[in-house]
Amino acid sequence: MMDIDSIIQGIAILALPVILAITMHEAAHGYAAKYFGDATAFKAGRISLNPAKHIDPIGTILVPAILFVVSKVAMGAGFLFGWAKPVPVNFSNLRHPKKDMLWVAFAGPGANLLMACFWALIIKLAMILPITELTKPMLLMGIAGIEINLILMVLNLLPLPPLDGGRVVESLLPHSLAYQFSRVEPYGMMILLVLLFSGVLGAIVLPMINFIKLIMVSFFGLYD
Repeated sequence: MMDIDSIIQGIAILALPVILAITMHEAAHGYAAKYFGDATAFKAGRISLNPAKHIDPIGTILVPAILFVVSKVAMGAGFLFGWAKPVPVNFSNLRHPKKDMLWVAFAGPGANLLMACFWALIIKLAMILPITELTKPMLLMGIAGIEINLILMVLNLLPLPPLDGGRVVESLLPHSLAYQFSRVEPYGMMILLVLLFSGVLGAIVLPMINFIKLIMVSFFGLYD
């Protein structure tokens, strides 16, 4: 039986962490690109903390909402997967295109790591404050924020074009190998979806996510 209240509460808890995670990730790419010489994203108005600039109606709203509801009903636990509108970057405009591509690629996952730390501090604050009607939502939102940002960070660092990790690999490879590697990009999302639905993706990223969470729990003192 579908628990409508549980689904609505789950979406309410997830909404802000998801929007902030996506917004900060994409804005960080645009800011890094501008810093290293490419103003494409800046001219397109994409270096912005306005979520509407980065939301893809299908990838950011429809697909995650359907997956969350279906997984909540079928498994009792909400599952999220989605994407935002990529920030436009013209790597040839960068002052040192091959070298600077690495830092532009790292900017998005780096922003997610910072956001995960922000949500860890929210959890710590909720643990310190007296228990009220506000502290439980803070705690749940903080947990969701860490999960979402670490998933985005680790997923995007996979060495698969067009993910950020793919850009990092391209930056580090010699020119001839980088070109051959970049030819995988048109098939990147298809490969990612196959890995996702086959369970291989979870087997790859979940141990890394759990390891980083353990470090964060220890560093921020998020013990019961």
